[in-house]
Amino acid sequence: MTKSLSSTGQQDFHRPSYHFLPAANWMNDPNGVIQWKGRYHLFYQYNPDGAYHANMHWGHAVSDDLARWQELPVAIAPTPDSPDQGGIFSGCVGNHDGRPVAVYTGVNDDYSVQTQCLALGNDELTEWRKHPRNPVVGEVPAHLGQRRDFRDPFVWRQDDQWYMALSAHIVGVGGAVLLYRSADLIDWEYLHPLYVGDRARHGRNFECANFFRLGEKWVLIISVQWDQAPTNTIYLVGRLEDLRFIPEREGVYDAGYSYASLMHFDESGRPLIYSWIREGREVDLQRAAGWSGVQAIPRVLSLDSQNRLLSQPVPEIEKLRRTRHRFAPSDIAPVDLPVRGLALDIEAEFDVSVADTCGIELAVAPDGEEKAAIVYERDTGTLRIDRHYRRGESEIDSAPQGLAHRPDAGDMLQLRILLDGSVLEVIADGRSRVTSRIYPSSADNRGVGLVAPTALRALDIWEMASIW
Repeated sequence: MTKSLSSTGQQDFHRPSYHFLPAANWMNDPNGVIQWKGRYHLFYQYNPDGAYHANMHWGHAVSDDLARWQELPVAIAPTPDSPDQGGIFSGCVGNHDGRPVAVYTGVNDDYSVQTQCLALGNDELTEWRKHPRNPVVGEVPAHLGQRRDFRDPFVWRQDDQWYMALSAHIVGVGGAVLLYRSADLIDWEYLHPLYVGDRARHGRNFECANFFRLGEKWVLIISVQWDQAPTNTIYLVGRLEDLRFIPEREGVYDAGYSYASLMHFDESGRPLIYSWIREGREVDLQRAAGWSGVQAIPRVLSLDSQNRLLSQPVPEIEKLRRTRHRFAPSDIAPVDLPVRGLALDIEAEFDVSVADTCGIELAVAPDGEEKAAIVYERDTGTLRIDRHYRRGESEIDSAPQGLAHRPDAGDMLQLRILLDGSVLEVIADGRSRVTSRIYPSSADNRGVGLVAPTALRALDIWEMASIW
């Protein structure tokens, strides 16, 4: 039976209202994302037992429009005494001769052995039969020097062959993406590393690598695990020669809580990317809330003339826009705006040449002591989110989040901001992204303000409808 969110978390103002998350419990990585017979399917890491990471299953949701989602029963669960008895980890779904096939990582009880498995779906993608030859990729290449970090298959079709990118860690070297080839998704040949990272620049281990073609270029998106620093997501753009990836440009896909991104091409050919938005609060608070993890609004990908990776929220979510508040510079006298809300879609334009800093403040408390400030600093060329709480909260992350960014010469700074409960997605000029989490102490923290109003050139704010 389909779960309903209508009675779940109604008093929890931290809970998003137009981003997808299951009715309860833990969610993390998007897994299979596919448009099948017109409907969009999202599979995701899910723990049916509670709001904590354990007992991984594949949850399942479906949408006709990428805006409203319906949660369906669990799609794939662990099987005792099998290669996935410890959990169904991340992967993807492909269309093999008209048959949906899930490719995923199966793990043992302590996650120390990770192998790649197949499951065959029915025509509604609601029932899955595991392949009798699982695991289809069980042997770990000896040059890795370990067996634990060997997961997250991403498959694509090229030249009548299937290819698989596997995320891994090479002991003493760092993260790597391994390349496999198969004619039938069952018998796989290991070719070589598709790409090996620099540990100092790219961290200790790679996860959830996506490899795909955009126009004349190939794009590699990688979620990075560091020894000390927080995880983040990077992208590389380059060319493919002799089945080896040669990067020509590198950048940060997201400098905040967005992680484990997964893309696919829909039936119209649009490259769409989905991401898990992690929590920024302690596990005990997540358990108490009864839910953990959110899916980012899907985005459309493209490359600009400099081969920078651009992304914008799918236009379908604009159908959720309700009351519109439009402001011109002549309308702005006070810093505070006559708009309130925790479910907003914002488009703002600033002239960064007229002020040292500019930006917008959200979730502002009535006394102004608590807020989330999205600030651009001209001198340092930095886009940053500052989260201000009334008092120090050891259970809540309040560290600044940001990255280097400069508008192109002569251009205004264009910000697209999605605020939804505790979720804050910020995109600058389509190419710099910071996803944050905020946890206001009161539902009254709903104010909107400006940083340096003189820099504002245009501002549109829409109140957003709930998808539940």
